[in-house]
Amino acid sequence: MTRAVVTGLGVAAPNGLGTEAFWKATLAGRTGLAPLTRFDATQYPSVLAGEIKGFVAEDHIPSRLMPQTDHMTRIALAAADWAIGDAGADLRRLPEYGMGVVTAASGGAVEFGQRELENLWSKGKEHVSAYQSFAWFYAVNTGQISIRHKMRGPSGVLLTEQAGGIDALGHARRHIRKGTPLVVSGGVDAALCPWGWVPQIASGLMSTARDPDRAYLPFSADARGYVVGEGGAVIVVEDAASARERGAPRVYGEIAGYAATMDPAPGSGRPPGLRRAAENALADARLTARDIDVVFADGAGVLALDRAEAAALSGLFGPRGVPVTVPKTMTGRLLAGGAALDVATALLALRDGVIPPTVNVPDPAPDYGLDLVTDRPRDTAPRSALVLARGYGGFNAALVLRRTDD
Repeated sequence: MTRAVVTGLGVAAPNGLGTEAFWKATLAGRTGLAPLTRFDATQYPSVLAGEIKGFVAEDHIPSRLMPQTDHMTRIALAAADWAIGDAGADLRRLPEYGMGVVTAASGGAVEFGQRELENLWSKGKEHVSAYQSFAWFYAVNTGQISIRHKMRGPSGVLLTEQAGGIDALGHARRHIRKGTPLVVSGGVDAALCPWGWVPQIASGLMSTARDPDRAYLPFSADARGYVVGEGGAVIVVEDAASARERGAPRVYGEIAGYAATMDPAPGSGRPPGLRRAAENALADARLTARDIDVVFADGAGVLALDRAEAAALSGLFGPRGVPVTVPKTMTGRLLAGGAALDVATALLALRDGVIPPTVNVPDPAPDYGLDLVTDRPRDTAPRSALVLARGYGGFNAALVLRRTDD
């Protein structure tokens, strides 16, 4: 069967802009969580966020695109450029209908939408941008990337919240197996505005802590909710043979297995679907739990959700049966960009033979039975990784990555 491999990464994260800057910060345990500055959040119970610092859109985006794009889409376009450049892909030599785009989204470009609705309410319809017709749309990142790079092949968008980055990559692999040589995938999100903030608070799952080092503590007995961030990763997925033929400079790893499930209805008496997603992804990769060297966990930072994930991991691998890490403690949960960033982080871990740490959780709850990597990186030369993600509403997704010798 056709192998789908990753040849390019483009990362924009609160603790690092650009793949190598992000990776250096992650291995050093540097956090990007801080009091929110994008707008005045002091009137809300949650005031911390993972904001991207130092991104100047005009340095990356043509002036003609500035009026028609949101902050989210500008980051996505820059990350796509970085990923394509990292892959060493000369798109002029590739057929336009042989390149596709599949990204993840949550609610679309809400900052753009909020601004134009404010114009409508306060000034009238004549002051609403014509670009409002599409700039807010949840498929806008896919559309703008495909237009900019003349990628006319199979494309789409997945809306499964935090699980979306994995689901997008699963669909990218499907397109690769059906004959599309190259697919740009992943996810980037940015909802740090009141319109994006209020729904997160309404979930009741956000942390209200004021200290960034004590706000997001997955698998800790002191867990009190998650912190929202912005950013994500754009990832170039290719047919392995096509990548080799064009002389791709590197292969980060193979997307060896993928699966998605839905949680049952509350009160049904059936268990959550996360373990089943992991088991199905392993089966898809033709691997067993013993073959996995590290798990990049969802790490909700909510006691009930952490307990459920820990039970799934202990049941699958045995108590402390595999190293587990949650490097998103340094970025926050990035909504549709979160799982894509976790996948990029896992691929960098496979490349460099090191597991990044989970910061601020020196003592995970002992009854969870997890071998959580804390404080500092662990040099274990992993060759395979399982990445897990859950989206609000019952979505579960699992991806198995395998290091290759390409």
